[in-house]
Amino acid sequence: MTELEREKHIRYFGSNLRMLPTDYTETETNRMTLAFFCLSSLELLGALDKEISEQNRLDWIEWIYAQQIRLDSKGLNREHCGFRGSSYSGRAFEPNASETEYIPYDSSHIASTYTALLNLLLLGDDLSRVDRDGIIGTIKSLQQKDGSIAPTKDSLEQDARFLYCACAVSYILDDWRGLDIDLSVEYAKRLQTYEHTFAQSPNNEAHGGSTFCGVGALTLMGKQTEGLINKEKLIKWCLNQQTTGFAGRPNKDADACYCFWIGAALEMVGAYHLVNQENCREFLLACQTKIGGFGKTPGTYPDVMHSYMSLAALSLMNYPGIGKLEVAINTPKRSIEKKKMEGEKTM
Repeated sequence: MTELEREKHIRYFGSNLRMLPTDYTETETNRMTLAFFCLSSLELLGALDKEISEQNRLDWIEWIYAQQIRLDSKGLNREHCGFRGSSYSGRAFEPNASETEYIPYDSSHIASTYTALLNLLLLGDDLSRVDRDGIIGTIKSLQQKDGSIAPTKDSLEQDARFLYCACAVSYILDDWRGLDIDLSVEYAKRLQTYEHTFAQSPNNEAHGGSTFCGVGALTLMGKQTEGLINKEKLIKWCLNQQTTGFAGRPNKDADACYCFWIGAALEMVGAYHLVNQENCREFLLACQTKIGGFGKTPGTYPDVMHSYMSLAALSLMNYPGIGKLEVAINTPKRSIEKKKMEGEKTM
């Protein structure tokens, strides 16, 4: 395929937004993020307002708020506030709850909190029901002594992904009280490898996804200058991952999602103009499928993550008919504009 199959993609994302295929069953705990891929894609395609009904929009906002864990009167949830990735067995559907009863093991996840906030913005919500103090307090408790961020209380996963999510949540809420900025920048420095790009955790290999997270976190904190050890070598590493599209690591094949992860990192450091955009565009268009959506490589089945990332990568190239991105927080610009408009209404 040499042109963007826009109508097929709209049908693909609309269908997945309403009913995911059976193969997604194992991703049940990530429904919030899967919804983000579909909503953002429809927004980039300029079809979100037309594709979903007003009742669906309102119902989905209520579902998102029903996944929120708020502070409770006893303070037992103070390290668990934010949003779950999906509903929790035994919980009542309470989108308007003023507090959440503490239940062991029912906790928010920083990545789900990030995508929940973006989903609310995409759906035109004003975030008025978000427990901001609860979320900021939880972020503070999730930051470790070395500056890394755990996704949930007592998790052993602490890496670049969750530092990025914590920065994105703080940016969206315009509240940085939960993060020790200096400690976060020092951790970001330790994530950088001998190749001067980012690994998922210190002393690991450089990776395209981690590079987006590291550069994105520093960008959102306004600390690129202080945090990037050698920007020129980071740019060189990123550019060296392009063949047709981009690979996530050296000696790997091109993969549609890295056209965004690495492309966005280059955009944030002011070097996207160095990308061979024609090659990248041809690779992405070849990843389209007959039923809509994009596979990770040409000839593979589509999934909502690679499909969204492909559209986001085409947005970086200003592809006709695709909306603009707020690159550092990875969301369509119009969702941020909706937030500003809602803010103006309440003034």
